[in-house]
Amino acid sequence: MTTWSRRDVLRLGGAAAGVAASGAAASVLAGCNSGGGAGGDAELQFMYWGSSYEQKAINAMLGQFEAEHEGVSTKPLYTPQEYDTKVNTLVASNRAPDVAYMGGAIGYRLAEQGKLVNLYTYFDKYPALADRLPGTYFWYGRDKTFGTQTANEVMLLWYNKDVLADAGVDTPPADAADAWSWDTFVETATRLTLDQDGRRPDQSGFDPKRIRQFGVSTSIQYPPAWEGFLRSNGTGFVDEAGRKCLLDTPPAIEVFQNLQDLMYEHRVAPTPVQLGNNAPATNVQLQTKRIAMAIDGQWILLDMAQSKLDFGIGVLPSYQEPTTIQLGGASVVFTGSKHPEEAIELYLFHNDPQYVDLFTDGLWMPLEKKYYTEPEAIDSWVDNDVHPPEYKSAVVDYTLNHASTVFTQRLKNMDNISEVLTPALQQIEGGKQSAKEVLTAVTPKIDGLLQGWYPTQEV
Repeated sequence: MTTWSRRDVLRLGGAAAGVAASGAAASVLAGCNSGGGAGGDAELQFMYWGSSYEQKAINAMLGQFEAEHEGVSTKPLYTPQEYDTKVNTLVASNRAPDVAYMGGAIGYRLAEQGKLVNLYTYFDKYPALADRLPGTYFWYGRDKTFGTQTANEVMLLWYNKDVLADAGVDTPPADAADAWSWDTFVETATRLTLDQDGRRPDQSGFDPKRIRQFGVSTSIQYPPAWEGFLRSNGTGFVDEAGRKCLLDTPPAIEVFQNLQDLMYEHRVAPTPVQLGNNAPATNVQLQTKRIAMAIDGQWILLDMAQSKLDFGIGVLPSYQEPTTIQLGGASVVFTGSKHPEEAIELYLFHNDPQYVDLFTDGLWMPLEKKYYTEPEAIDSWVDNDVHPPEYKSAVVDYTLNHASTVFTQRLKNMDNISEVLTPALQQIEGGKQSAKEVLTAVTPKIDGLLQGWYPTQEV
């Protein structure tokens, strides 16, 4: 089971703001109260979350924006915790920033309240804004979008090359056309799982209580880690109308039972108990050979590349059609900005690979189509030591041809749905009930909360 950071939870837009603003919030609010910029005629406030590394990169981007936009200064509002709470407080007091990261659920609400700029009205003026991957937009009505993802991300299969070589097993395919079947995936994970005496789960005397190396790690609690398998198996979380939950259908039950079996039948993936609290990050577990493979997001490439790990990237196992899930939190412009044109310019600037190192350094994937289709544009962010040789096939092509946008980005009422879904996923991961028992019980509860999809449209 993979441990997911708060940054990743916020990406899903399912984190409702329910905690009172802390002392850290007070400092952000004080910053929003400050008048005047650092010598510029227009000051733009940019609110965002992320790691300390992302903070450094964003601040550098803001500095470059100032250098290229005479008379404009920027004020970074770095907010790594209680983000939605602080956004709500700022909006309620009419002190919203100009540009900001935004979780999906709160973004839709603010857009419908008229608090966010409808960026569709700028498509003609800024063609690059209209040329992003279709699945990255957040539409809330016909010809109404409050923006796109800050950056794109997809789910992948990571592995320690040395561990696989020592076991004499083939590396995961980097081409979607060659994706492993689920059975091949399980067989490989079995060969990569060892107890303290070096025995595999399929060998006599294997001790499941003393496993030193697991074949794979994943999370049942994290929707992007399993939704791709649902779609690959011909189903989804809900139907096309967004009014009927499909978790109790045979294809969905098969997927979740297979995931549970990785932990409790095949013994090739750590259970929540075996993983323990405060588990190390995926790159650390791979480097220390606690796990051999992991299903995790593209964003961990940043940490992978900085470690002393000889790693590789593969496409996910496939049932019927190879599928991965793309996801990402939004970025928005607030309608209350006193400098709307400059704010739009900053919006376009803040996730442009020409100005932000987070693309070449491995944390982010671009949004514009050209970075997935034009060789020169692809090389501008992929042709470096951070991105391994198989990245073009395993990530760029995989995203362009086989990615489906995570359901949490478009499904209405996700906050309330998550409150029902998450405990059910925890039950499956706990292993005391079968997937069928849990999913059959939770599906009617989810049905009662479904309100359909937010719209989508061609650009």
